[in-house]
Amino acid sequence: MEQSTSEPPQKTFNCQLCGLSSPFTYYGQKPPNTRAIVLLEECYVTKDPFSPDREKFLVLGSNCSLCGMCVCVASECSLFYTKRFCMQCVNKHLDQFPHQIQAELAKKKPGSRAAVS
Repeated sequence: MEQSTSEPPQKTFNCQLCGLSSPFTYYGQKPPNTRAIVLLEECYVTKDPFSPDREKFLVLGSNCSLCGMCVCVASECSLFYTKRFCMQCVNKHLDQFPHQIQAELAKKKPGSRAAVS
């Protein structure tokens, strides 16, 4: 006997850098059940599991605008600067980002000259 269900099969978001995996409910710029929200990029979105409010949602990630890799919004995996960039592309093309972005990223890098005792 086949089960008839009104919910579409769940799709899964997978970050290709850190491995984060989560079901998503929508991909695009205008999440459903939101009034006047338009996201700045095409995103993988899921309902906020911590809120009963239907309008609340979480952005899981997007695709890198250069290589197309699927990445989450964690600062270790991607950067949003007018578009989404995976950190691999950011590091490859760092000289093409504004100096302010370069300085912020330099602060976050672990000290490569750490003293070992």
